[in-house]
Order: sequence, then structure tokens, then C-alpha cells
Amino acid sequence: MDFQATPVKRAAQAAGIEVLQPATARDEEFHDQIRALAPDVAVVVAYGKILPGSLLEIPRKGFVNVHFSLLPAYRGAAPVQHVIIDGHDETGISIMVLTEGMDEGPVLAEERVPIAADDTAGSLGDKMATIGARLLVPALEGYVDGTLQPVEQDHDRATYAPKLDTEAARIEWSEPAARIRNLVRGLNPAPGAWTMLDDARLKVYAGEVVGETGLKPGDLGVRGTDLLVGTGDDALSLTDVQMAGKKRMGGAELARGLRLAGGERLQ
Repeated sequence: MDFQATPVKRAAQAAGIEVLQPATARDEEFHDQIRALAPDVAVVVAYGKILPGSLLEIPRKGFVNVHFSLLPAYRGAAPVQHVIIDGHDETGISIMVLTEGMDEGPVLAEERVPIAADDTAGSLGDKMATIGARLLVPALEGYVDGTLQPVEQDHDRATYAPKLDTEAARIEWSEPAARIRNLVRGLNPAPGAWTMLDDARLKVYAGEVVGETGLKPGDLGVRGTDLLVGTGDDALSLTDVQMAGKKRMGGAELARGLRLAGGERLQ
């Protein structure tokens, strides 16, 4: 497999900054390399694993993490996806000090971020990355010089956002249309919400609630050029889809290709 350097690595190399890439954060040689650098503080963003205490203790002020939720809400690997799936219209960035628990450390700074009605996990994540970068620098400066003190989280209010597996991404058409639309938004671009059409997997990347059409959950229909599917209440117009092995396309294009005769349904 041909691996390519990440944008972060390329930027670091262009700036003449040494890049360390240990196989695991528990690698003792890596720990020795960090000790030799004698950092005041280290930063983690979207690492996805709990760092060992022996590593957290090396920088004078420990490790600081940019987390994509307003802690203690949505601790875990997929906060951006879950906050959209759950239908919220606001989330936020938390700059926190890492401990050995999952996102349990005290918070240095936070900023609220509105969620637009058409935001996906991809578009919201991009916005939050920009805000997190802006928030991180003054938080680090204040933390290191002592003018900014970390505040303990209220652990009793904690909620969790576990990684989403393939089965969690499967659409249940008996659910309300708005709930399905949020699931689709929260799983776009990855892993992508999916359903089955006959024996082929169909990924759904976008859809719009269009009101009652008489379609039963999972039943397909066409209104004008719209490809509609019934849900537990209103219908959903599929606007961005992808059949297995095919390119992404609009619902109208898929409808033309299907030549629906009636009775077709998604499962």
C-alpha cells in the first residue's frame, strides 16, 4: 500500500520541524524522545486513544486536547456525528487538560458553535477545526503562564459519543423522517448511512423531509423528479445517494435508472 504523508506532517516538514511517528503512544523510545525535547505542554487533536499516564506526565503542564463538544457532553470518539444525529442546533469546542480517563480532564476554555440545518458531520467538523485552532493558542498561553486555570467538569452530567459502526449506520425506515435525516447528516461523509435495495447496498448522503405522501416505511415512489421513500411519519426525498460500486448521484438520476414500476422498497 502506498502511504502518503498527512497535511500536518507535510506542513511540519516544510517548516523544518522534526516529525515523530511511533507505532504506539506506549513506545518507551518515543517517551525518551519527548523527554529530550523537554516540552512545557503538548497538544492532542482527534487522536482517538487514551494516552498512558507515563506519557502525560512528561511535559511540565501535561497534555492539552481540542475536543469537539461542550464537555461533559459527548465525551468519546464521535461527538460531531452524535450531536447532529441527536438533532441539536448547537455544540461547541472544549480545550481541556488530558487525564487518563476518556475526556474527563478539566476544561481551560470553550466556545459555543451553532449547527446549521444543512450541516453535515463534514461541514460542521471543518468549522469546528477552524474555531478550535483559534481557541487553542490563547488557551495554551494562559495555561502555561498561569493566568488561565482549568475548571473541573461536572462528571454527573457526562454523556458519551462512541464510535459509530456499520450497523449503527443502517437506516430504520420506521423511524420519523426528521430523525432519519439527522442520521444521514451525522454520517456524511463517513461512514455514510445505508439501506438495502434488493441485494445492493444504497448509501444515503442527503435527504429532505417533504411531508405525508401515503408511502409506507421503506416504500419507494416518485413525485415529479423527486425520489421519495416512506418513513414512520412523513416521506423523505433522497437527494444524494450512491449505489454499491457506482458514483454518487442525485435522487432524480437514481429514479430514472431504477424505472420504478411500483412495489419497490428499501430495507
